[in-house]
Amino acid sequence: MEFSNRLKNLPPQFFATLVKKVGNAVLEGRDVINLGQGNPDQPTPNHIVQALQEAAANPLNHKYSPFRGTGDFKKAAANFYKREYDVDIDPETEVAILFGTKIGLVELPLALMNDNDLMLLPDPGYPDYLSGVSLANVEFNTMPLIKENDFLPDYSSLTEEQKQKAKLMYLNYPNNPTGAIANKEFFEETVRLAKESDIAIVHDFAYGGIGFDGLKPVSFLQADGAKEIGIEMYTLSKTYNMAGWRVGFAVGNAKMIEAINIIQDHLFVSLFPAVQDAATVALNESQQCVRELVELYERRRNALIESCHQIGWNVSAPKGSFFAWLPVPANYTSEEFSDLLLNEADVAVAAGNGFGEYGEGYVRVGLLVDEDRLKEAVMRIGNLNLF
Repeated sequence: MEFSNRLKNLPPQFFATLVKKVGNAVLEGRDVINLGQGNPDQPTPNHIVQALQEAAANPLNHKYSPFRGTGDFKKAAANFYKREYDVDIDPETEVAILFGTKIGLVELPLALMNDNDLMLLPDPGYPDYLSGVSLANVEFNTMPLIKENDFLPDYSSLTEEQKQKAKLMYLNYPNNPTGAIANKEFFEETVRLAKESDIAIVHDFAYGGIGFDGLKPVSFLQADGAKEIGIEMYTLSKTYNMAGWRVGFAVGNAKMIEAINIIQDHLFVSLFPAVQDAATVALNESQQCVRELVELYERRRNALIESCHQIGWNVSAPKGSFFAWLPVPANYTSEEFSDLLLNEADVAVAAGNGFGEYGEGYVRVGLLVDEDRLKEAVMRIGNLNLF
């Protein structure tokens, strides 16, 4: 039996390839320090785990969940946005429950776009955005994110044809892979562009809970008029170390939320109700665990950047997310440098070109091992005398 053309046309899964390389090295008995992953290394906070245990024992949760999620979880998402960002959300019409936001990001083009419609995507950007492009059979153009513009897209570089043809734009701040952040003024500029050109906006707020140096990441929905033209997707994977739980939500424009709900009515019933109950507790109860997590990542970031400077590696500190975006030495491509670090220093990083054309010249490093291991990784790199 042949695979469908849709399946054949899917892009290679970048992270699967990276995991295989690292796995092979570990199988050889090498002590690999894996800085290439995006998988949180800390456990889910105890009060959330206990909430799941209690909810899982409740027979009412052993039945199908309501198709569009539990009312309590949707109310918790709305309360969370009011408390954290002073944004009003209607839990009935402006919240869609997601099996992790990756699903929402991949399925939304199927729900909103027709064949050969145009998407605008950040470059570098999360590779799985391209999965949605392929599955929906749409076109895409990229918006370069470069250091000189603080890794924000320059809307003045969009052509009139792009602005008129584009139906959907994805943004992501704090940014994966660059660690850059966006401010309210940038999002207000985005809203103006979207209204003028009739472009729907999706803000991937996966790292919304992680900002450094006392700066809290800004929600796209805090910009005036944002709900008129867009939505924001929020995952509990990063803020609450719930990556394996596969739970998140989208909030914002009611028509876009309805599109997600309709396609999910046909693909799923809904999340296990006990997971939704635990996610409700995560959003509603004390956020001390989030503050402690951000402090941990900030200490790791500082340890990484200090160590890089000590070996002569001229790098900049990320302002958010749990990634650092580090330039490769002259005369190396991103992939050559990544392979060198794995083969000669037993340090795994993610090659920047895996995130797009404008990722060339960088590697992504995750702050997902402890400070001592980060320092050791940089020491091993320093021993290669590349800087």
